[in-house]
Amino acid sequence: MSDPGPPLPTCAAVIVAAGQGLRAGQPLPKQFALWRGKPVVRHSAEALAAAGIAPIVVAIPAGAQDQAGAALAGIAGIRLIEGGATRQQSVSKALAALEADAPATVLIHDAARPCLPQTVIDRLIAALAVQPGAIPVLPVVDSLAHTEGTLMGMPARREALRRVQTPQAFRYSEILAAHRAWDGPADAGDDAQVAQAAGLTVALVEGDEALHKLTVASDFEQARPAMRVGTGYDVHRLADGEELWLCGVKIDLPRGLAGHSDADVAIHALVDAILGALGRGDIGSHFPPSDPQWKGAASEQFLRHAVELAGKDGYRVGNTDVTIVCEAPKIGPHREAMRAALARIMGVDIAAVSVKATTTERLGFAGRGEGIAAQAAVLLQQD
Repeated sequence: MSDPGPPLPTCAAVIVAAGQGLRAGQPLPKQFALWRGKPVVRHSAEALAAAGIAPIVVAIPAGAQDQAGAALAGIAGIRLIEGGATRQQSVSKALAALEADAPATVLIHDAARPCLPQTVIDRLIAALAVQPGAIPVLPVVDSLAHTEGTLMGMPARREALRRVQTPQAFRYSEILAAHRAWDGPADAGDDAQVAQAAGLTVALVEGDEALHKLTVASDFEQARPAMRVGTGYDVHRLADGEELWLCGVKIDLPRGLAGHSDADVAIHALVDAILGALGRGDIGSHFPPSDPQWKGAASEQFLRHAVELAGKDGYRVGNTDVTIVCEAPKIGPHREAMRAALARIMGVDIAAVSVKATTTERLGFAGRGEGIAAQAAVLLQQD
């Protein structure tokens, strides 16, 4: 008896990623642009693979084989094909590429919708037990009106309208036949339109706001995390003849901290925390100790620079927490002045600044009075 081979897949997928995505304002087609740390197309491909759907045929632009291969590397079941001149043509070619697999059902998804909840996939596949097609939709919440040039025309009934999303699910053989029979406009809006033209009934299932389509540049800006957290740590040795600066406050002590700048160890830790939250290296990469211009420089310059970088990245300081590790000086008498100085430099309310101190119970370099250490934590919030 011959080996029947592996079972045929019950559900395959098509990802449409053959467009140019020019409106997104990215330096490359938006499906390959980074969004939340990954190429856009990779997000939905991973979600489909995690749901056990295979194979996944991805329709890509001509000449984008290497770019797409790098974006989707390591995901099981991926197949790349060159798309067509229109979305409908790309889908038709992708469906044809699945013909030898003969899956029972197929999901057709736009790469520009990177967040793909498992719950939506489950609802779509369940609907195919009853109807040959199913699409995710959301209600229209805004008032609608027809237009007459630049003037308002008759209002439209939003109760009868829905926002259509992808993936759209179909019984494979029927949607393949529908695409092959399509003789409508070249720019068919979606696959449900093609299915309806072939006489297929399309069920509506609940969509998800997470399936938002990335279309313009602001969609990529909104991809920034709402909050970012960073930590920093620094140490400087105590030496005779040096000034002692901590948190932007000069403290009278026989010895001060040695360093290329004013050696404000607390501010240095705080700068590293902000740079770390932004993913922008450390203080040494921005202000190298080998650069003579920073010799004796006030460390508040470094802190202002870090806060300005955060602003350019769309963040502001939410709150900071600095811990100074030393035997001397006593930090308590200077705490409020330190908080006020840091708040002034960063341009935040003093309530967002914490300064505290601890000792090492006379253990280690700090316990022996050889140096002072500081650690800092910062929360950055979207501006």
